[in-house]
Amino acid sequence: MRTLVIGLGNPLVGDDGVGLRVIEELKPLLADRPDIEVSEDYWGGLRLMERMIGYDRAIVVDAIQTGAPPGTIHLLTPDGIPTQRSASAHDVNLSTALEFGRRAEASLPENDCIRLVGIEAEDILNFGQQFTPAVQAAVPRAVEAVLDALDAFSIGEPA
Repeated sequence: MRTLVIGLGNPLVGDDGVGLRVIEELKPLLADRPDIEVSEDYWGGLRLMERMIGYDRAIVVDAIQTGAPPGTIHLLTPDGIPTQRSASAHDVNLSTALEFGRRAEASLPENDCIRLVGIEAEDILNFGQQFTPAVQAAVPRAVEAVLDALDAFSIGEPA
């Protein structure tokens, strides 16, 4: 089973780059797993669909805004991604990208094999600033959420 773990974000915009930071933390932890590719995609967008082609499973890490307390970690499927209050285009584009890819008959993971680890951002538009404190504090919890999601994927797989 090939798994893609990808962080989205703009490295120039504080909280919006938190997905990239989580991926930095994950790379050494997953370096000995040839079945898992750990990567980043600056600014995300519809290119995400192209990156997911040929993988059996995917975990996407991104900053989102739903109105929850800053630093909250969300584990969502593509169907459960909130769009009404989101200030980040990335989480909207995950569902959109998957829809476009499936219409084009691309070889993409099924919806139940995709998870979004969303880190609730406090200020997703703080250009040139560091992460806000709540988002900075959430990075280790987001790393654990990705590792837990990978473990959950592994349950029930044939040995």
